[in-house]
Amino acid sequence: MKVTLNWLKEYVDFDLSADELSHRLTMAGLEVDVMERLGEGLDSVIVARLADVQPHPDADRLTVCKVETGSVTQQVICGAKNHKTGDLVALAQVGTVLPGNFKIKKSKIRGQESCGMLCSVSELGLADESEGILILPPGLLLGQPVFNELGLKDIMYEIGLTPNRADCLSVVGVAREVSAMVDASLRLPEIVVTENDNLASEKTSVVIEDADLCPRYAARLIENVKIGPSPEWLARRLEAVGMRSINNVVDVTNFVMMELGQPLHAFDFNLLREGRIVVRRAQDGEQFTTLDDQVRTLIGSDLMICDGVGPVALAGVMGGQNSEVSPETTNILLESAYFNPTAIRRTSKRLGLHTESSHRFERGTDVDMVPMALDRAAALIADLASGTIAHGVVDVYPVDLIRRAITITASHTSQVLGLEIDADGICNRLNAIGLKCDLIVDQHDGAVNVEIPHFRPDLEREIDLIEEVARLIGYDQIPVTMPVSSLNCQPLPVHLSLASQVRDQMAQMGYAEIINYSFFNADCLKKLGLDETDPRWQCVQVLNPLTEEQGSMRTTLVPSLLETAARNLAYRSEDLALFELRPVFQSVDGTDLPHENLRMVAFLCGKREPLGWAQSSENSDFFDMKGVVEQLLTDLRITNVNWKSGHDEHFYHPGKSCALYQGERLLGTLGELHPEVSHNFDLGQSAILCDLDVEALIELSGGTVKFQPLSRYPDVQRDSAFLVDAEISAQQVFAVLGQVRLKNLESIELFDVYCGEGVPAGKKSLAIRACYRAPDRTLTDELIQNLHGKLIKAMEKQLGAELR
Repeated sequence: MKVTLNWLKEYVDFDLSADELSHRLTMAGLEVDVMERLGEGLDSVIVARLADVQPHPDADRLTVCKVETGSVTQQVICGAKNHKTGDLVALAQVGTVLPGNFKIKKSKIRGQESCGMLCSVSELGLADESEGILILPPGLLLGQPVFNELGLKDIMYEIGLTPNRADCLSVVGVAREVSAMVDASLRLPEIVVTENDNLASEKTSVVIEDADLCPRYAARLIENVKIGPSPEWLARRLEAVGMRSINNVVDVTNFVMMELGQPLHAFDFNLLREGRIVVRRAQDGEQFTTLDDQVRTLIGSDLMICDGVGPVALAGVMGGQNSEVSPETTNILLESAYFNPTAIRRTSKRLGLHTESSHRFERGTDVDMVPMALDRAAALIADLASGTIAHGVVDVYPVDLIRRAITITASHTSQVLGLEIDADGICNRLNAIGLKCDLIVDQHDGAVNVEIPHFRPDLEREIDLIEEVARLIGYDQIPVTMPVSSLNCQPLPVHLSLASQVRDQMAQMGYAEIINYSFFNADCLKKLGLDETDPRWQCVQVLNPLTEEQGSMRTTLVPSLLETAARNLAYRSEDLALFELRPVFQSVDGTDLPHENLRMVAFLCGKREPLGWAQSSENSDFFDMKGVVEQLLTDLRITNVNWKSGHDEHFYHPGKSCALYQGERLLGTLGELHPEVSHNFDLGQSAILCDLDVEALIELSGGTVKFQPLSRYPDVQRDSAFLVDAEISAQQVFAVLGQVRLKNLESIELFDVYCGEGVPAGKKSLAIRACYRAPDRTLTDELIQNLHGKLIKAMEKQLGAELR
């Protein structure tokens, strides 16, 4: 919102400096984004008279002007066509720096000397564009600064309003805030409407078919107007706040909108078919051409202003070409209305059509300002366009909008703001901004009943009123106090703590965490090769997806992980170790909410070690990922896990994958990615994948870690190699050895597997190392032989092993 200092002073008396006013407005919640001093540094732009105007001898589009400044006569070359001998003009003298850092220099143009420049309003920063140079009104003193003579020296404030402060989208609204700051009365414009004998109600009518979207609509008929340019004061005032002058009628509607905050619209009454107004919803697919020459396709939620036949304006947003005011217009129907903010916002956003009118209507205007703004504009149009106002107002207001009432207490206000304020202080401040306050005498906490005017739709609760009190006191006047509170440290729930532990452990092992959306395109399950009977096809559908690719809640994390890996590989990040720990969602028949399960997927590809002269060049393989999973199981103290080659996942390479079980419970799967799946996701190389049920891991996580004192005595190791059948797995070997309960057996390791020369067909050699140690003595060789012999007998008896 743009306002000027001089315009504000027309409605409230104050003597604050420009900088002080800027600070006070900001401290009251109306943040001043820009403060521009209009005319500052332009005193060298002076009033001058064109003593003689002649064509340039060497240029058809230029003129040679003899310019009198009151003290000297100098020559200036001008490219405009709207000037003549005797006109008063704005002369920028040599050395002047115009807006945009444009410095005027003495120069020669096509061989003719030019000492200065004749300025247009845009070159003086008074408008964004202009046609021709500025022709000044007669009677100004030659040689005097133009801005002083025209009274244009001013301060323009651009205020960054929050969306809830629609009441300050007008000069009067800002002036109301200033009046509260300086404890002065607000002076509204004096309105005198002179009417003729013709009854407006006999010539026009208004019908509201949807009072929910248009609670109030008022109109006045102004006859015999003469469309023409606006007077200088009106054009300059609009230009000072960034609006372009169009003609006297349109400029008045814009002026009143900026002054009072009520958007208005002027119709050419002679173009209104049947001479009446109907406010109704649009019909689906209805076409309408707005003032910007764009054909708009309407829907049933759009509100339209129609004449007796069809639409003439898009309510609250923009008028139509078929009723536009033109130079031939003689009779005006002036509209002032209140529209439902939500409806205007919806239409404006859908059509991508944001105007000064829609900006105000969609934030909420003042329904009580409708007749005042209408009278103000009608009086100005009658004065500036030589029109006559028909008798009476056509004002349709079916149901009065109810004013809200809120109770505020001095005790609560003091508590929230951290300062003492009584009920009288609250009343004084809230009354100053147009709120009506009444003390509630039978309550002892300083209660005040506040009636909220319609121009403050943002005030809904007591805390809103407390904020108003804080604003009016000044945020910089409220003491800074630290809140007093106790800090209670609550431990994380066990499942969150363990999930965080898994996440940290993966990061410590060199894996980077990724976070994807919880949505995916269910079609990506085809890329994984999942059978149609797989329960992961039972997805929860998103009603309003962000994109078509995010239409379902994820039932598995694998596709998102592979897509992320593919993007990284495309950017030549070829050595990847990624993981994601997030919930998946499975729809459940007969219930509204899906089942949510926490899972973790990990991805590994590329070199096992980073490139370097001392590093190996081997690629990561299945056993790297298996080691990661084993470490996680160790950290979570999960034991008795079986690794089985049989599983139902189709996205793994056959024979290069396995599943994890504890008893009959599936904990997860891991293995090399199937070549077809790798191709479907454009990975371009082999990769290792792991998919774990974190909920199961958390549930099975073990108890506390027990400390065992370190033995002071040496260990003794015994190595043995066994011939076993080729199909016997290492897990079976460890299961057999684990059944042998030996007191001083510290550990057993498998350190070699051999098949080949010297080993019979169908057999393989497994070498184990057993470590023995006692906590209280050195073990004898005889005892160790006895202990180790029990291991050998167990292998021979249960697995048919032969000691090599």
